Amino acid sequence: MILKVKQIGLSIEVEKELLNKLLAVGKTYYPKEFGGFLIGYYSEDNKHLHITDTILPKKYQAYKHSFERSTKGIENVLIKFYTENPRKIYIGEWHTHPDNSPIPSATDISAINTIINSKNTSIENPVLLIIGYSKTTVDFGFYVWFENKLYKYE
Repeated sequence: MILKVKQIGLSIEVEKELLNKLLAVGKTYYPKEFGGFLIGYYSEDNKHLHITDTILPKKYQAYKHSFERSTKGIENVLIKFYTENPRKIYIGEWHTHPDNSPIPSATDISAINTIINSKNTSIENPVLLIIGYSKTTVDFGFYVWFENKLYKYE
């Protein structure tokens, strides 16, 4: 699947298998939200992002309408990805919205700002994937933070 943000000339690519995996993992925590870290790599011109993997948090707090994850315990996993392929890096976050739509909440936007302002993060344009689902529907909402604004990939 390839999605684009035409206004800013960015695109992302993600395999259906990875999306199905994220959905399946997220649903195991129903009715609470759940999520993790996204791993991927950029094209040479930094305009195309390929999302390849996820890392699930070791420590987290999950609630019906919020999810907070910790970075504790994932450093070695990140190093492993980078060692195997130096192009693969942390590129953003994903989480579920059970029985809801994949629209970012104020908490989600605040979390993106925290990532951008963290001295431990070297990513300028983090990606946010929200998986909204119910018993009958599933919708994947991909977003990117670019120049102080959240854009939706279409």
